[in-house]
Amino acid sequence: MKRSQALIAFIFVFSLFIAGCNTGLLSPADVPAPSEPAPPPAPVVIDGIRTSYADIVEKTSPAVLRIESEVRSQPQSRQTQEGSPFEEFFRQQPGPRGNQGPRVERGVGSGVIVSADGTIMTNAHVVDEATRITAITADNQRHEAKLVGIDKPSDLAVLKIEAQNLPFLSLGNSDSVRVGDIVLAIGNPLGIGQSVTAGIISAKGRRTGLAYGGSDSFEDFLQTDAPINRGNSGGALVNLEGQLIGINSQILSSPGSGGGNIGIGFSIPSNMAKNVMEQLLASGKVRRGLLGVNIQTVTGDTARALELPDGSGVLVSNVRPGSSAEKAGVKRGDIITAVNGEKIDDGNVLRNKIAGTLPGSEVKLSVLRDGNTTELTAVLDEFDSETAATNSPTAQPGQEAQPERGSGKLGVTLQPVTPALAKQFGAGTETEGLVIIEIDPSGSAAEAGIAKGDIILEVNRRTVRSAAEVEAALQQSGDRPVLLLISRRGTVTYLTVRLN
Repeated sequence: MKRSQALIAFIFVFSLFIAGCNTGLLSPADVPAPSEPAPPPAPVVIDGIRTSYADIVEKTSPAVLRIESEVRSQPQSRQTQEGSPFEEFFRQQPGPRGNQGPRVERGVGSGVIVSADGTIMTNAHVVDEATRITAITADNQRHEAKLVGIDKPSDLAVLKIEAQNLPFLSLGNSDSVRVGDIVLAIGNPLGIGQSVTAGIISAKGRRTGLAYGGSDSFEDFLQTDAPINRGNSGGALVNLEGQLIGINSQILSSPGSGGGNIGIGFSIPSNMAKNVMEQLLASGKVRRGLLGVNIQTVTGDTARALELPDGSGVLVSNVRPGSSAEKAGVKRGDIITAVNGEKIDDGNVLRNKIAGTLPGSEVKLSVLRDGNTTELTAVLDEFDSETAATNSPTAQPGQEAQPERGSGKLGVTLQPVTPALAKQFGAGTETEGLVIIEIDPSGSAAEAGIAKGDIILEVNRRTVRSAAEVEAALQQSGDRPVLLLISRRGTVTYLTVRLN
């Protein structure tokens, strides 16, 4: 009987416990909390506005590497010296050294995997002269990298690591990028690890004149305000589709900023990088076409001086003897308005387009001459970085020349060129024209940038051999700006002068 009563009491208490669990009469501390399902990821687009770049970063960042290079050299042997724009990307860190032996420099930059088999693009200045290169993936895997090829004129290099099935970035079409497009910059700034910054394309077709290859460089930068700093060099600039549209290369900093970012960075466009990469992979070097002309952009004053309808085209200031251009019939003073049917308005665009075409290729040139358009065909020569630069002779002391007469309109004193004057002013073999032996610093010529020692070859497309011919040509100019063809230490260029 007692056992039956005890069993009934147990059942009653147990029933109360179950009822309390179901009705919430027991405190939450007495009831185990059910496991909560993971919340869904926040939407990246709300009402048509992007609220996050996380999906793009997740897709692209594994393909961006940290590049460590080691160089054994004498002090100051690298081109990335203090004050260079490349110092802002590539920090040289002197390693330990004894009283003898070469200096060891270690630098950190970035790179981008562009194929699953381990092909990597980076900047030439990151790996130039490196005796050892290490590529470190986003998951901290270290790989010894082999230098496949390097191209200083474009500041690009191709590396290879022994690995398979790697994450990589597809190359986008940089020509289709528009000013105002949103971009992400991914790299390893300041040695703190991989970082991502966002901004827009703020300009296209930029040329800084500070590229790693010096005067032989080919620049066609995408400018961006996405913050990039030291160590970003060789990193990726990607669009919102996750495509690689640029290789980060330079930044500009204001004096006193300590080399920090001020929102002006430059990336090599992917189309240029692709051309260079394919040639380096195929043959280890890059071949470029050469037309053989000196060119300059047509300004508003130049257009007025030449009585052109607008400032379209590129003005030819000199044609090199025996060059592709001379054989095609290009002449000094011609205005190249199109190449292969594509309109040309900028000298740097023309230079890059010709350089991006293989030597031996035919190009169609549309040339404006004396108000008429002429179609010419040129077979391109090959650009040679060793001999392309013009070696200008140094000015030598000589006997003071006696002036023939002055030009009051220009504010200069002129003298016909003689071998002695050519030597005195470093004019090389120039034997025609009139050399400026004195110049009024407040005159029209000085305001236009003309200097003592310059040689005037033409005035408004007319060859001049005496001061009287200069004065006659100036009289016929009326109120239009005057176009002067100037030879300066072997370099021939057009300058426009507004007469006072």
